[in-house]
Amino acid sequence: MSSLLIVNAKLVNEGQITASDVLIRNGRIEEIGSNLSAPDVKVLDAKGRYLLPGMIDDQVHFREPGLTHKGDMATESGAAVAGGITSFMDMPNTVPNTLTTAVLNEKKQLAAGRVAANYAFYLGASSDNIEAIKALNPKDACGIKVFMGASTGNMLVDDPEILEQIFTHAPTLIAAHCEDTPTILENEESYRSIYGDNIPFYLHPTIRSEAACYKSSSLAMELAKRCGTRLHILHISTAKEAERFSSLPLQDKLITAEACVHFLHFAEEDYVSKGALIKCNPAIKTAEDRAGIIQALLDGRLDVIGTDHAPHTWDEKQNSSYFKAPSGLPLVQHALQTVLEHYHDGIFTLEFIVEKTSHAVAELFKIKDRGYIREGYWADLVLVDLEKPFLATHANSLSKCGWTPFDGYEFRSSIAATIVNGQLVWRNGLLLDVDPVGMALEFDR
Repeated sequence: MSSLLIVNAKLVNEGQITASDVLIRNGRIEEIGSNLSAPDVKVLDAKGRYLLPGMIDDQVHFREPGLTHKGDMATESGAAVAGGITSFMDMPNTVPNTLTTAVLNEKKQLAAGRVAANYAFYLGASSDNIEAIKALNPKDACGIKVFMGASTGNMLVDDPEILEQIFTHAPTLIAAHCEDTPTILENEESYRSIYGDNIPFYLHPTIRSEAACYKSSSLAMELAKRCGTRLHILHISTAKEAERFSSLPLQDKLITAEACVHFLHFAEEDYVSKGALIKCNPAIKTAEDRAGIIQALLDGRLDVIGTDHAPHTWDEKQNSSYFKAPSGLPLVQHALQTVLEHYHDGIFTLEFIVEKTSHAVAELFKIKDRGYIREGYWADLVLVDLEKPFLATHANSLSKCGWTPFDGYEFRSSIAATIVNGQLVWRNGLLLDVDPVGMALEFDR
């Protein structure tokens, strides 16, 4: 691996901003200090811009294997590093579903040598794979994904006895999607009787309602407390749910929760202009819910920020039928810029953003040697320019699907450079022509 010296940076790390240089050798941070120099080393002049630990995204759907017409690990990881994401954790609802260690290992093999960012994969829970869950080595997967809500195939787990077994025997963290299916189905039928298949998309948050989310997440929390399970609830979409979580320090929590970038940006009124382009599960809800999620992050009730990146093709999203237009958004390319908008609005500090996008994710999942700018750690870094705007368009979208829900939005920051394992992979608006350097994440468990 090549060596790199970053000079004149404003380093944002562990609650402080300091003027620092960073020397990188063999993929790791060798030295942090002032006025560093080294012979025969490539120099990157940060010119007073801000150097952050790369974002670690705890929830993506990169669609491989089986759904690669929507996206694949190579294309979506390229979009991710363009958005300041240096590590990702991929979900199991691929084809085939990741329900066995054999499929888990196949996904790791698909990623090796092909992805621009570091990677890990969830083992999925189903109605009939409890033995695979029991046998899982906690270091082999980032977690166990449980769909406690509407999904496809047998990955919807809603049998109380099976859920009890999963929560009792899970050898590592359970990450849960929480929506109550009977509530959703009842709402769907109610509106289908009025509109047929052409339910207006603005009714999506009424169908996949606050009540559906609250009922399911409450069940998950009760199970975790009863079974002593380490539970992480994904993509909180309501203020009512957010209020239920503890503001204890992260290390003292049995139950943690994630906020996602689209719930920090969009709200119910955006369905008028965006329609199916912002249809996702759980649904984007009201501006009051958005404010509640932001406040819960500030209060320490919500612990990390992820994306739930889930691309679909443009043609799939253009289906006018509410039931046939799929749920999910491509989000990784504009992830960190979306969060930085709240810095520009005076709501989040840079130190807070780093905590929620990097430090806390590394601690929550017990990721080894990543998530901080520390000597000896892997050099996963992002250089942000807070003075250079970036206009997002479908045309400059790097996801394989070729569109973005942020089309026409001018972010007030841009990603000047992204470094993965010491290698520059994104700089000045371009993916660099380098061999993919993403590695499998390791866990201290």
